[in-house]
Amino acid sequence: MLELLAPAGSMEALHAAVQNGADAVYLGCGTFNARQSAKNFTIQTLQEAVKYCHVRGVQVHLTVNTLVSDREMDDCIKLIRQAALAGVDAFIVQDLGVVELCRQIAPSVAIHGSTQLTVHSLPGVLLCAGWGMSRVVLSRELSREEIRYICANSPIEIEVFGHGALCMSYSGQCYLSAAIGGRSGNRGRCAQPCRQAYGFGRSEQRYPLSLKDNCLVHYVKDLEAMGVASIKLEGRMKKPEYVATVTGVYRHALDGGNVTRPMMSALMNAFNRQGFTDGYYTGRIGPDMFGIREDKKDDPAWIRQARESYEAVENGLVDVRFFASVTPEGSQLAAEDPQGNLCKTEGPVPEPARNLALTQDALASRLAKTGGTPFRCVDVRARIEPGLTLSASAINGMRRDVLNQLAALRGRRDDVRVGRPRRIPTVFGYRGDPVMTVQVTTREQITGRLLKMKPGVLYVPMDVILADPEYFKKIGSEQRIAVVMPRIVHDNMLDNVKKGLCQIRALGIREALAGNLGLMIPLRECGFAVRGDFGLNVYNSRSMDVVKELEMISATLSFEMTLPQIRDVSKPVDTEMMVYGRMPLMVTENCIIKNRTGACSCNQGSTKLVDRTGAEFPIIKDGISCRNVMLNGKKLSMLDRQEDLQRLGLWGLRLYFTTENRQEVDRVLRDYEQPAAFDPGACTRGLYLRGLD
Repeated sequence: MLELLAPAGSMEALHAAVQNGADAVYLGCGTFNARQSAKNFTIQTLQEAVKYCHVRGVQVHLTVNTLVSDREMDDCIKLIRQAALAGVDAFIVQDLGVVELCRQIAPSVAIHGSTQLTVHSLPGVLLCAGWGMSRVVLSRELSREEIRYICANSPIEIEVFGHGALCMSYSGQCYLSAAIGGRSGNRGRCAQPCRQAYGFGRSEQRYPLSLKDNCLVHYVKDLEAMGVASIKLEGRMKKPEYVATVTGVYRHALDGGNVTRPMMSALMNAFNRQGFTDGYYTGRIGPDMFGIREDKKDDPAWIRQARESYEAVENGLVDVRFFASVTPEGSQLAAEDPQGNLCKTEGPVPEPARNLALTQDALASRLAKTGGTPFRCVDVRARIEPGLTLSASAINGMRRDVLNQLAALRGRRDDVRVGRPRRIPTVFGYRGDPVMTVQVTTREQITGRLLKMKPGVLYVPMDVILADPEYFKKIGSEQRIAVVMPRIVHDNMLDNVKKGLCQIRALGIREALAGNLGLMIPLRECGFAVRGDFGLNVYNSRSMDVVKELEMISATLSFEMTLPQIRDVSKPVDTEMMVYGRMPLMVTENCIIKNRTGACSCNQGSTKLVDRTGAEFPIIKDGISCRNVMLNGKKLSMLDRQEDLQRLGLWGLRLYFTTENRQEVDRVLRDYEQPAAFDPGACTRGLYLRGLD
């Protein structure tokens, strides 16, 4: 049966979700969740929420789906331990190190891989399964056929995003909010700059990054049939009335009901951005998927109807069977729930009937009045000896007593064993001067000066190597080369990718730079050593320890870290830091260039988006696919701070060339050797000095 997973940004929203038919809710507690602006829960209110849900047969999934710094790790450990003792049913996790913490502290609590992990292929799912996860939330960009293929071959549960806000970038791969405002989506503080206006020129204003909300309500039975375990509704920042409406409509659809026009109108009233889209699921990707929120007042009738569905009501969510006995010796009543919990009580001794004797129908009618409780009577079995009567108040009292017992039993927290996390040794890292590594985007950026400087590793995109294999075979004899993998490789691309990797390996290239977990298995199958890229979002010492366990030969730290964080993080493998280049702020399934022109022109150079302040963001093609990478307008530069960087324990300082021509590449290389003064008009320090809000 397909689980309906609803959002709970507050206790009121939790009540709205549960009373409208959610099978499970997801919520945040404290600061380690991707919706820090929601009301969220404290440990005390989390305990109340778990009890409320468990009594009603609803699971509670706790979001711990942000990147966690080393200094925050003790607080994160405390939260995991307290949440496990409170009885949560699952942790939803992004950070590689936090996955390990959950396994070590609360091994009996399920771990679900967040959509922030950017898992979009079967190899990614398999890696997560081997890593101890029992469920993965797939990226929202997958089509129906891709989801079906993964479900048919996955050893663990698959969760699919069903309704609500769509990010323009693949989740976990968006750094736009952090770059322009210091509010990181990976840290739960996204300011949603994608919803703002942008132009393709200084006078043109459009909304090329603002997607309509997803709506798969008409496909829930398809998802169930293909083996999806859970359909997720977005909305922890939304009103309880929104949660009530969306949960109720999806519950109706899952139960086999037709989704009527009034129901669709209710979804529109709850929230929409000029309608809804199913473009990713159906494969109809393009400009019709985009829209903006139009300011309007809430419909009072919709608000009233939504509130009536959960305020001061109990909708009888748990089936119970009653077993009664009425004999001259006494009266007894028992109630049993679907899990086999059985509670019993005794009532008064019946009296001889003066007029009407108690019948089974009369007793069943009285026991069925479970209103105001979480329970719904589905069966009454009774043994009643003739000629006896029992007062209505006595029957009501027994019913109340047995149901109170059952509620207390269902809400009781099981004894959960919690352990201590394994201590990891602190490794300072490389003690010599860090080497220069270089990543290029085009063949033309590999200049004579670059080759003469012999970078520690030259990172070259897969498509660039395959376009000129003889050249890379030649320079590979003197220069260490690693193939740069696209961050997004869906299952239907894997065969061609593997063929390309075999050709590249035949050139003598044995290393690959990968920024997604789904590439680990294919790369190893093709005989490549793996270097971890920034897309893995390595942010703390425990994540670095996982990198070592995954047998990567190096890791690139998140460029959302500060220099002190980089200095203090443990470095059990060679560690790189990005020190120059236009940082990639988004990777998108929707082609921004094609959406504008109506034609695919990705190979004809880059285009630019311009925001309201005049800041420019170049858009380039993502390697072998028609996906886009949105770059920062200002170039990151730490070239004049190399003395400071040498004290951080780093193995490599990476220069990342994207839109630069040959002359610009050589100029940057000269600045690396003989640093020029920092130009604040053209360059930025990124987040290395100022950090995140």
